[in-house]
Amino acid sequence: MLPGEQPPASGAEHPDHGSLDPADNRTRSSVITARAAHTFEPVGRSVAAARAFVRDTLQGWGFGDVVDDAVVLTSELVTNAVVHAGTAAEVGCLRSGDGVRIEVSDRYPEREIPLQSSGVAMGSPDREGGRGLQLCAALATRWGVEYSPAHKHVWFRLDLPERQVGTRTAGPSVSTELLPLADERVRVAVIQIDSEGAVSAWNDDAQELFGYPAKQIIGKPLTDYAAWPHTPGTSTGIAEALRLSRWEGSYGIRAADGRVVPVYASHLRVRDPQGEPSTVCLLVRDDERAVLATPQRGTAPESAHRADGQSTDPFETFIGSPAPDDLDGLLQRTVERSRDMLDGDAAFLLLATDDETELEVRATTGLPSARQRFARVPVDTGSGRYGTARMPAVHEDLSAVPGAVPLLNGTGMRSVVTVPLKVEGRLTGSLGVAAEGAGRYSNEEALRLQFAADRIALAVESARLGELERLRRGSLSFLVEASDLLAGTLDRDQTLALMAQMTVPTLATWCAVYTIADTASEPYLSYVLHEDEERIDGLKALLGRIDPPEPVPTPGARIWPAPARAAHEAALEASVRSLDDEPHHLGSGIGSTLTTAASVGGETVVLPLVARNRVIGMLVLGKPSEDHFRQENLELAEDLSRRAALALDNSRLYSERMAISQSLQRSLLPPDMPEVPGVEVEVIYRAAGEGNEVGGDFYDLFTIPDGAYGFAIGDVCGTGPEAAAVTGLARHALRLLAREGYSGPAVLERLNNAILDEGERSRFLTLLYGELRPQEDGSALLKVVCAGHPLPLRLRQDGSVEAAAEPQPLLGVMDDLELYEQTVRLEPGDVLLCVTDGITERREGSRMLGDDGLAEVLKGCTGLTAGAVAARVMRAVERFAADSPSDDMAILTMRVPEPQRN
Repeated sequence: MLPGEQPPASGAEHPDHGSLDPADNRTRSSVITARAAHTFEPVGRSVAAARAFVRDTLQGWGFGDVVDDAVVLTSELVTNAVVHAGTAAEVGCLRSGDGVRIEVSDRYPEREIPLQSSGVAMGSPDREGGRGLQLCAALATRWGVEYSPAHKHVWFRLDLPERQVGTRTAGPSVSTELLPLADERVRVAVIQIDSEGAVSAWNDDAQELFGYPAKQIIGKPLTDYAAWPHTPGTSTGIAEALRLSRWEGSYGIRAADGRVVPVYASHLRVRDPQGEPSTVCLLVRDDERAVLATPQRGTAPESAHRADGQSTDPFETFIGSPAPDDLDGLLQRTVERSRDMLDGDAAFLLLATDDETELEVRATTGLPSARQRFARVPVDTGSGRYGTARMPAVHEDLSAVPGAVPLLNGTGMRSVVTVPLKVEGRLTGSLGVAAEGAGRYSNEEALRLQFAADRIALAVESARLGELERLRRGSLSFLVEASDLLAGTLDRDQTLALMAQMTVPTLATWCAVYTIADTASEPYLSYVLHEDEERIDGLKALLGRIDPPEPVPTPGARIWPAPARAAHEAALEASVRSLDDEPHHLGSGIGSTLTTAASVGGETVVLPLVARNRVIGMLVLGKPSEDHFRQENLELAEDLSRRAALALDNSRLYSERMAISQSLQRSLLPPDMPEVPGVEVEVIYRAAGEGNEVGGDFYDLFTIPDGAYGFAIGDVCGTGPEAAAVTGLARHALRLLAREGYSGPAVLERLNNAILDEGERSRFLTLLYGELRPQEDGSALLKVVCAGHPLPLRLRQDGSVEAAAEPQPLLGVMDDLELYEQTVRLEPGDVLLCVTDGITERREGSRMLGDDGLAEVLKGCTGLTAGAVAARVMRAVERFAADSPSDDMAILTMRVPEPQRN
């Protein structure tokens, strides 16, 4: 199908159709404005690379609303191509004004073309394969499949949410009491951000709102001070928002005193006469957002009847038109209207959890919202009707019933009216209005508020479900990436770092990981991370002063109050000490302590890391002062902790196995080689495989009777620990037999029998064994046996190279061997080079170094020492091919030095 063709408007194309129905081939109304494509090789890492390609492309186009769905679908389709079909995957992204189209193609040479009449079942979603098309049907606006004998092409389209761009509106004339409330002095911070993201302008209102003088903040990145909402799947980041042509929304700014000031911002991207772009940011307090908030569509008069006499929508009558299109905006508008309607001093709205046992604070006005947001209170606080959120309640004086409304404890509010939000009889939330004076509300106000709650309950529940769906999709994408990252390493320290980096700042402000070595060990603080790197040391010191959390295997997050309590005590002690020493000066020590206390003073939770029915550690997540976790984030953190625990335990097992393997391998290495008088000896050894110190190749040099020295270099078939076991057998047997006085052939014949006695564990062995005897005339006499091994090469002083032995049968194959030894005399200046086949069989494509190539390298080594010869040969072998060696390599060189002249 061509990119310009339009699929049927009724839904997705079935995957069992080889092509689209001609009747549905219509020209798309959307014009393709940008394209991006990439081909990914049929390897496992291509799936993660494809996800990153699609994410980066869509984020660059400003399509953050559909990134998570696109990434999940791309992941499934590319997995089908590179893992199940085993072919390269071609991924293309096509941008239009109202959406994006993603195309994934693979080329499987034996694909059967499905018949139009055959009905192919989608299969179970629990199967490993076949889920890609089901996800397309569930998530995509439209999708389709195209087949050819060697080609499969799957596409899906995701439409952007409708946005009214550039609409200008004007609100109706309303009475004074209906106008939004604001402080006596509304301050609008004007901040300009340059093309590098640094603050270039900072007005007086910005200094008043956040406490930083202009000279302190100009030149620094705004991202250092912005407390951006990091909930997965809900928004783009601050850096992306600053690059958009226009942006409007809520976030926070960290003030000079450490607290986060919620703000409502309007960003506009501009350019100066030289063409340099910058962003102008207007910021007000979040509860004064009406100063900057721009309606996205036309408003309607907030009256009970329209001009034609027909009634308006009761929901719009209360909430106003246009209604906010996001949940947070809708809830904030609701509490503001509720407070104004009952002339209250504060209002709050809480949403119920799925089991209706707790209420989560989601919006407040007139209360410290930064402290209360996402805090939880029980639905039922008592046995009577006034102790439950399921019924309307009026409290004329809270001082007479302390604790009746936990959210208002310590706020100064005395009278309150609360009403439930219900949908089809199920409690979905609670709405309340409070006042500082007593006796302000009666049943009449409760009825008015209940009427408003009934009007908005369905809209709130619908928006909440939409938010949960976005969070679910974002969480799925987050967990897919987390699983990939954790599975990509077996290093314990890197696993700990990944665990922390995936939670900060996405799920928490700071994170600590405790590990438990075994059941008898105490938890150990292994890793600490804070979103502000300057606070890591203080946080680590604070956690080091308190007892670690108990390693409880019960799943789920549990509150750990110790860090917040310790931070509060440390801040109090530091403050008292500072007042005693320097009453008018705030030293750096107290400042650091207060900063740490502010960053740790919020909610702290502990999640157990359980692997193979044992607690191997704890994942601790924390929030700054008086902040709380969302339940959705805790559930996501619990999923992450399960994956992280298994990855951490796998890295532990891998480290233990590597330590054992390396210890055993080191025991197979020969001890220090003896000094041979009158002969230079050098050895270079490289074992193939990560973590291997010994493989199938081996070498040895040892003393034997009568002033002689035995030497050997061999190659066991294969690599790794199995080959290393035969290596140990051969090396120890050689030493034992040679020192018993056996000749070279006799030594190898008995070693051959020992290898054959191993039965199924035996392996072929090529071996060059010899005896070296230095002579009084300065030469060296060698007796060698070359059993199936690459022949030793002799380099003479004149630069000629020749083989120094003849080939004989290898060991470990035949029972009866008839071997013989050959005599070689090394004159002063001569070099004997012995190698394993990892040297001669070094390959680059179809080329191989071979015996001739090795001889050419050796010819250029005339006059070099034994060490220099070995180093030059190894360097030539490594440069021969770009890839890492796949076989063990060993080099043994012996050289008789020339006599020194006076």
